Amino acid sequence: MTALFHRRAAVSIGLAAGLLLAAPAMAAPDSPFWGRWQVSDPDAPFSSRGREYKTIDIAPCGKDFCGVSVGAGGKCGPTLFRFLMKRAGGDQELRGTGKWGSGRKNVMIWLFQGAQGEVRDQFQLYLGDGWDFGERSPNMPKFDAIYRKSGVARCKAR
Repeated sequence: MTALFHRRAAVSIGLAAGLLLAAPAMAAPDSPFWGRWQVSDPDAPFSSRGREYKTIDIAPCGKDFCGVSVGAGGKCGPTLFRFLMKRAGGDQELRGTGKWGSGRKNVMIWLFQGAQGEVRDQFQLYLGDGWDFGERSPNMPKFDAIYRKSGVARCKAR
């Protein structure tokens, strides 16, 4: 009787493990921000801190989504910023904080949309001390660039 019990237990455990492995993983919500993004003018001069922002992979990371620096030859660099997943869906503007050298700055990403509201594969990123990055604002951005989508994200947040 014990041999039968052990066989049934082993089969039950095996079936349960198989069901867990076959269950679909919770997918992150689709977002127009996912992908690899490159500055529209890669030959523009960049400071040592700005170089980390020339190419960025944006992808889910845990319960959030992150922007990871992509270096020469596609080498994955540091995580630059992290936003809450609930903001990844359809917002045109994202706000958070991000890496700037050894410090942190406010980050705002503004997704471009067409006249009928369709999402275009382009956004503008601003880094600064405040949130008003307008031309006449006393808070001029420390860094800003326009990005174009160039493929799928390959780098993961560390």
